[in-house]
Amino acid sequence: MVERFTHGAAALAAWLCVGTFAPAAEPVRLAPVEVIGSTPLPGTDVPREQVPSNVQTIDSATLRRSQSVTLPEAMSQHLPSVNVNEVQGNPFQLDVSYRGFTASPLLGTPQGLSVYQDGVRVNEPFGDIVNWDLIPLFAIDSVTLMPGSNPLFGLNTLGGALALQTRSGLSSPGTEVALSAGSFGRRKLDAAHGGRFGEFHAFGAITGFEEDGWRDFSTSRVRNAFAKLGQRRGALEWDLATTYARTNLAGHGLLPESMLAVRRAQVYTRPDITRNEMVMGALNASYWLSAHERVSALLYQRYNRTRTLNGDINDQFEELPDEPAVENRTRTRQRSQGVALQWSHVGPSTNFSVGISQDRGRSRFEQTEAEGILGAGRAVVALEAPELDAQLRGKSRTSSLYFTHTHALLQSLHLTLSARYNVTRVETTDELNGPDVPNLNGDFTYRKLNPAFGATWQIVPALTAYGGWSQGNRAPSPIELGCADPAQPCTLPNALQSDPFLKQVVARTIELGLRGRSQGDWRWNLSAFRTDNRDDILFVGTSTSASRGFFQNFGRTRRKGLEVGASGRAAGLDWHGSYSYVRATFETPACIVAESNSSAGTSPRCAAEQIEIAQGNRIPGIPLHNVKLRVLARPLDGLTVGSTVSSYASQYVRGNENNAHRPDGVSFNGSGKLPGYALIDLDASYDLGRSWQLFAKVSNVLNKDYATAGQLARSSFDAQGRFIAGADDWRNEQFVGPGAPRAGWVGVRYLSRSR
Repeated sequence: MVERFTHGAAALAAWLCVGTFAPAAEPVRLAPVEVIGSTPLPGTDVPREQVPSNVQTIDSATLRRSQSVTLPEAMSQHLPSVNVNEVQGNPFQLDVSYRGFTASPLLGTPQGLSVYQDGVRVNEPFGDIVNWDLIPLFAIDSVTLMPGSNPLFGLNTLGGALALQTRSGLSSPGTEVALSAGSFGRRKLDAAHGGRFGEFHAFGAITGFEEDGWRDFSTSRVRNAFAKLGQRRGALEWDLATTYARTNLAGHGLLPESMLAVRRAQVYTRPDITRNEMVMGALNASYWLSAHERVSALLYQRYNRTRTLNGDINDQFEELPDEPAVENRTRTRQRSQGVALQWSHVGPSTNFSVGISQDRGRSRFEQTEAEGILGAGRAVVALEAPELDAQLRGKSRTSSLYFTHTHALLQSLHLTLSARYNVTRVETTDELNGPDVPNLNGDFTYRKLNPAFGATWQIVPALTAYGGWSQGNRAPSPIELGCADPAQPCTLPNALQSDPFLKQVVARTIELGLRGRSQGDWRWNLSAFRTDNRDDILFVGTSTSASRGFFQNFGRTRRKGLEVGASGRAAGLDWHGSYSYVRATFETPACIVAESNSSAGTSPRCAAEQIEIAQGNRIPGIPLHNVKLRVLARPLDGLTVGSTVSSYASQYVRGNENNAHRPDGVSFNGSGKLPGYALIDLDASYDLGRSWQLFAKVSNVLNKDYATAGQLARSSFDAQGRFIAGADDWRNEQFVGPGAPRAGWVGVRYLSRSR
C-alpha cells in the first residue's frame, strides 16, 4: 500500500507542480517588518534589515509544511549552506554542517555551532555535542540561524549560532493533533494545545515516535514533552518552561562499499544503541522599567543521562583464537545550570544592551569493556565480565560580560558594535586512577575578549549593503582534555588517557553582502564570507578503524564561500532558491595517521602510517557546492503541493585529509571521495474542512543511491559479511553512510485556532 501511494503521490505532485492549475495572481502585499533577537535573552530585537549578516529563519508554519521528523532535516531543506552527514544512519543523529562548521551528537566531531532553546545553551557540557533527539520540534515556534563568530552567543559560536524559540499560549492558541505512518514502520503522534486565561497563558506539546528503520536492527523510539506557563501583566512578562525527553536510538554507522554493493540495508557490527533521558527547566522574565528600558533575566537547570552500548571489532585482534570483538558500554550523567541578567535600552536611533551570565556544568563518565565473539548478524557477544576502563568527573564554569550597541548615524546607515568577555574554568578528576600517574586530573582556565562590529547601509529602499567582522572562541571540554595524549590514545566515546593542555579555539569571521526586494514580494540576497580558525581541536585517529585516537590543536583552518538566495511568487507559485559555495581547507601542514590512505608513508616528513596534510587541502565532509529549490503550488481550493530539490557536490572522506588517496583495487580500495547527488522530495496537504487536514510526503522520489558521509579504514569482513580470520588479510576500504531509499508517509491533522 505504501509503495502504491509513493508512485501515485509522486506522479500527482509532479503534474501539479508545473502549474497546470495555477490560480490568478494575488494582489501585492507589503512584507511585515521582521525583527531578529541579537542576544540569547529577549530585549534587543533588531529589524532584520539592520543586521550586518545573512540571517536565516524558519517559522512554525514552514516547519509544519515540511513534515520533517527532526530539526536537522528541516534545516537541510530550507536553509542555504546547511548540509547533513548521516554518519550514524539514524534521522535523530545527523551531523549538521553550516558554512563548514558542525553541530553533532557524536563525540570526536569538531563542534563549531552553538544551539540555544529559549536562551538556554543546549550544547552538552561534557563534549559540546548537540543531541537533536532532545529538542521538542513540535514545540518550536521559530528557528533563527545567526552566521559568523558572533560573540554574543558565547562559547562554541565559531561558525554560527542557532536560536530556537518555543511556542506559547500567546503565539499558538488552540489545539493541534497530527498522526502519521508509513515506510520503515514509522509511526508518529504529535499533540499540542495552548491558550490564554486572563493574564496567564499556557502551552503544552507531546511527541511519540517509533520506527523499525530501513537498515537491519535499527528500531528507534523517541518520547518528548514540553510545557510552558506564563503571564503578561503590564510591564511584567515571565514564562516557565519544562522539557522532558526519553529516547532509544539505534545508529549503526558506516558500511564498507563492498558490503554495500551486496545489500545496502545491512550493518557492520552491532549493537550500536544510545539511550538519553533529559529534563530541563527554564524561567525567563522581563520587566519594562520605562518606555525605552527593559531588564531581562534567565534561570535554568538541565539534567541529562546517556547510556551507550557499542559492539566493535577488537583493535588488538591478530588472528583466531583471539577474541575478535569487544563490547563497549558508557554511562554519562551531565548537569548544567545557569543564570543571566540583561539591561536594554531601545530608542528611535539607538539600541543598547549589556548583560552578565554564568553557566556551570558537571559531568560523570564511566566506560567498561568486555572482549567477546561475533554472533548472528555480526552481533558482539561478550564472553567476560565488563572491565572498568575509565571513570572521570568533569566540571566547567563560564562567566561572561557582554554588550551590543546598534546606532543609526543616518536613517539609512546603522552601525553595530558588540563584545563579550569569557572566563572559563575546566576541571577533570580521575576517579579510577586517583593520584597515580598517568591520570586525568587537570585544572585549566581560559580567558578571551571577543569583539564584533558591522554596518548596514540602505542605499535605496529596496537595496541594502552590509558588512561585519566578528570573533568567537571555544574552550576545550572535559572529554577533549581527558583524551589529548598522542602516546596514550583513547577509544571514543570510551577510554580516556592523560590530560595535556589544549589551547582554546579562536575563530574570526568577515562577511560582506547585499540584499534587496522588488514588487511582488521578490527578495534576494548575496553574501561572501571567510572564517579563519586558530588552534582548531581535531580528533586524530591512531587505529585502523579511526575510532581510536586523541584530540590535538591543529594550527589554522579556513572556511570561505558565497551564498546566493532568492524567493518570490510567480504564476501562482511560491518559490525559494539558493546556491552556496563553501571551501573548507587546512591552512597548516601536519602529519596524521591514515593507514588506509594509499599515500600513507610516502612523505619523508611523516611516519610510516601517516599522511602529510598540506596548506589548501580540503577538509573532509563538506561539499563544495550546494543548490536548493523549493516550490509551493495551490492548484485547487484546499490543496497545497510542495516540491523540494536539494543538490550537493562531491566531498572528501575522513582519512583522505590530504586529498591524495588513489586506489589500486588491490591494496587500497575506494576513491577517497563521495560523489555528488541530488534528491527530490514531494509533500502535499488537503483541507478536509472543519479543521481537519490530510497530508503526505514522499522522500527521495527517484530512489537515488547516495551517501552523505565516509572514511577510509580497514574492513574485517568480506563482501558477504563473513569475518576474515587473520588481521593481516583485512582490506583497506572506503566506508560510507548510505542515504535512505524512497519512502512515503501519510497522515491526518486536526488544527483549530482560538483567540
